[in-house]
Amino acid sequence: MTGYRAPYPVPGVIWASLPMPALLIDAQGTILDSNPAAEQFLVTASRSLKGQAVVDRLHVGIALVPALARARANRSALVVNEVEVAALGRAPIQCTLQIVPLADNPGIILLLIEPREIADRLGRGGANRGAARAAIGMAEMLAHEIKNPLAGISGAAQLIAMNAGADDRALTDLIVAETRRIVKLLEQVEQFGNLRPPERRAVNLHDALDRARRSALLGFAARMTIIEDYDPSLPATLADLDQLVQVFLNLIRNAAQAAGGRAGTIRLHSFYDRALRLRHKDGSDYPLPLQIEIIDDGPGLPPGIADQIFEPFVSGRENGTGLGLALVAKIISDHDGWIAVESVPGRTVFRVSLPVAPDDPASKKDAR
Repeated sequence: MTGYRAPYPVPGVIWASLPMPALLIDAQGTILDSNPAAEQFLVTASRSLKGQAVVDRLHVGIALVPALARARANRSALVVNEVEVAALGRAPIQCTLQIVPLADNPGIILLLIEPREIADRLGRGGANRGAARAAIGMAEMLAHEIKNPLAGISGAAQLIAMNAGADDRALTDLIVAETRRIVKLLEQVEQFGNLRPPERRAVNLHDALDRARRSALLGFAARMTIIEDYDPSLPATLADLDQLVQVFLNLIRNAAQAAGGRAGTIRLHSFYDRALRLRHKDGSDYPLPLQIEIIDDGPGLPPGIADQIFEPFVSGRENGTGLGLALVAKIISDHDGWIAVESVPGRTVFRVSLPVAPDDPASKKDAR
């Protein structure tokens, strides 16, 4: 390409390796180039983005053209925090924008888009994992102690009902029903403590999705339309197949329940995205390029709970236990993966990100 000099000394390597979306924009607001992360973010190939007006491809919650002009005029970088950015067909997310004029050609702007949602969720990773661990401890300490007296209460209520009148039997039936409901809740809590460590091997994610899909259609999702939108070239991940099936079943069940009894649509979408990396406490990081999205067309999550939806006892449904998604988060964490959610009315996306199996050539390529 002519007209500008790439801003990096080794552009083919570093430009392609940037984990955040990056665009080069000329003085007329036209996109000159885009890195692979920007292609994923804008859901458009780089060759199709070239020559497009940036304001036509990127919807930003600020006046973008004046911001670009100000950075050019001042010949200095401009950083805009906590601005909503939306790409084609996707809900807006909070981002930080870095608007950087090139030193040797200030008419050309390097626009870096850092999705704050990813950074914020990664920052909350320890909190989510700690909450799940707290639920484990609670289950081990309380479940047995509570279930024993509940059995006595239920038995006593049934004995009383044998000699009770109709009005009193209604009350004893309520006692029995509620004690059974509490026992069921405790059994769900106990799953945290009883979940064995994953027995990991190379797994085709589409096999796990297919098992979950077929099981769901025979039961709780019988009225739903489930669309498969898979990338057939997706490499294997290192996982426990049964536990992944459990994850996908829980997420499909959550999507079906969001439909509220109507015949809604669930889309299972798989794709490869090398932009997301998970950081260890020691500062090192590793890629999570395998992406699975479970997308529903329900009403969306209630306002204010999206940030806590993976914590135990947080639920978007009346009478929901809030344990299904907490269990999902624990399993994905045990698989060195990540889970996030985006939700607006009419579209909720649960996205599971997993590493490539280490014996797969694609994992060695991504690790560089």
